[in-house]
Amino acid sequence: MAFRLFVPILAGATPRERVIACIGAMVGIALTGVLGGLALGHGAHVPLLVGPIGASAVLLFAVPASPLAQPWPIIGGNTISALVGVIVAHFIQEPAFAAGIAVALAIAAMSLTRCLHPPGGAAALTAVLGGPMVTASGFMFPFVPVALISIVLVALGYGFHKLSRRNYPHVPVQAPANSHGTIDPPARVRVGFRPEDIDAALEALEETFDIDRGDLDRLLWQVEMQALARSHETLLCEDIMSRDVISVQEDTQAETARQLLLHHNIRTLPVVDTDRRLAGTVGLRELVPGPGTVGAMLSSAATASPGSAAMGLLPVLTDGRSHAVIVVDDARHLLGLITQTDLLAAAARLLKTE
Repeated sequence: MAFRLFVPILAGATPRERVIACIGAMVGIALTGVLGGLALGHGAHVPLLVGPIGASAVLLFAVPASPLAQPWPIIGGNTISALVGVIVAHFIQEPAFAAGIAVALAIAAMSLTRCLHPPGGAAALTAVLGGPMVTASGFMFPFVPVALISIVLVALGYGFHKLSRRNYPHVPVQAPANSHGTIDPPARVRVGFRPEDIDAALEALEETFDIDRGDLDRLLWQVEMQALARSHETLLCEDIMSRDVISVQEDTQAETARQLLLHHNIRTLPVVDTDRRLAGTVGLRELVPGPGTVGAMLSSAATASPGSAAMGLLPVLTDGRSHAVIVVDDARHLLGLITQTDLLAAAARLLKTE
């Protein structure tokens, strides 16, 4: 029971992610305070923002993929909410009444401007209850220091996430598109759940979730694929892969590679070094530019290990771009190749035995 106290409350969180978040928040808040102090002078403005900016740092460093933690929600949410608070305080003198109205209007304003950010509520309260120092700043308070310090925090967060190799700002994955330039929907959305099913499910649950709709679509698709792979986990890549793989080396001429593709009626050529370690792949698309060696035309290869579940390759081989997965060992030596046809034949065989 004691161990479960340390289980992260958010899906996907790991102890390593939390350590990174703690370090990021520590560095981010410290530098924001220092830089804010240099820009504003060591006055009383910075302490006033400890609450809102500290809360923004939790989102920025602990859940950087959250829609509430993106640059515009942090900067816009804090600034607009502080502006709302200043306006409300200007017209309503009763603090408790003004505080309630300020937070309510801040939520409405952030929703309308698509920058909902929970610490914005604290920024609105600070503008109302900050006392003489906020009053003295007047309508400049939302911009200096609120907007300024929010911008500094986002800039530091951006740099920190790049150094720690995390994606920020988070860009939700776009809905699958047909990669062939036709109006047919892509293969993965012709079966299974569709975007309208997600909308209907969200409406039925009558709750709001802290996840982008595109990310939710991608998560559910992965759940389907993982469940399928688990239910057929005894079928491994080594069971269905081609072993006599046609490959070329990096110094092979493009015309030679094109002839190999056409002669063997294949769409993907693994490119290997002298020790048969995989360097990448080429297909007719990469070879279009003309003369030269294939080493200058490489594309990154989709890979798998021989002991991986074969059905786990479904997401890759149905993305509309990849036609084959290269099977390699731990040292990336070429062992085999699995095409869309190989996987389709294996799936058909499994259906016959069920």
